[in-house]
Amino acid sequence: MDIRYSTGKEPFTRMNTKELRDEFLIQGIFNKDDVSAVYSHVDRIVTMGCMPVDQEVDLEKNIDPWKNFGVDYLLERRELGTINIGGDGVVNADGTIYEVKHYDALYLPMGTKKVTFKSKDATNPAKFYILTCPAHKACPAKLVTYDMAIHKHLGALKDSNERTINQYIHPDILETCQLSMGLTHLEEGSVWNTMPAHTHERRMEVYFYFDIPEDQAVFHFMGEPGETRHIVMHNDEAVINPAWSIHSGCGTTNYTFIWGMCGENRAYDDQDWIKTADLR
Repeated sequence: MDIRYSTGKEPFTRMNTKELRDEFLIQGIFNKDDVSAVYSHVDRIVTMGCMPVDQEVDLEKNIDPWKNFGVDYLLERRELGTINIGGDGVVNADGTIYEVKHYDALYLPMGTKKVTFKSKDATNPAKFYILTCPAHKACPAKLVTYDMAIHKHLGALKDSNERTINQYIHPDILETCQLSMGLTHLEEGSVWNTMPAHTHERRMEVYFYFDIPEDQAVFHFMGEPGETRHIVMHNDEAVINPAWSIHSGCGTTNYTFIWGMCGENRAYDDQDWIKTADLR
């Protein structure tokens, strides 16, 4: 498991391209019959990916819970959310079977001991994008299908931000301790997300970009409003975004992304807005 230690606002202003990528960019998320894991000390979030093909894969395949977290199993004091962006899959959580189809999500609470993932069809494997964060109580597990998600169509093509926000692990759908997750799809001709820019001091975010063709890219903008930087990102890559940082992506084509948030505040619209004219 790759461990990242949080970088503050002051060191951020002096980081070069390699340093920015080493600290915030997450690559190699999906590997055949394996689990990837990046543990960030920004709100202690763990970003994971699992792509079972020929095998049923254990969540803890590459994690030593006691060594890394001081617990006997990963979710002893953590909650988990996953969204499947691949073919239909199956999650076994302590003997309960969940059929997690393409664009379905699953929430598992603190105290879930044994979690495995498998695909229905090896030729079209499931791709489970996973986030875990600390929790203080066990909330009910819940499968949230695409049809159950809250779909919000926002923006306009004239502003290059026509998009549909699909809220899955969200206070209006289920109870969690602090984790929220959803999926946003940008329409053809739209390249921006989350504009006008904002921060939210009360929570951090991880962005996972996908549906990006091989010859295209997304420029993820981050940093304080008056001291912005960018990270060039390609398909199936994620970026860690601290609470003090703006977050917006400009692609050379439209794309889809998963946002995941953890922190004290789970109100999606609670944001500290920044005037576009004030960005630097």
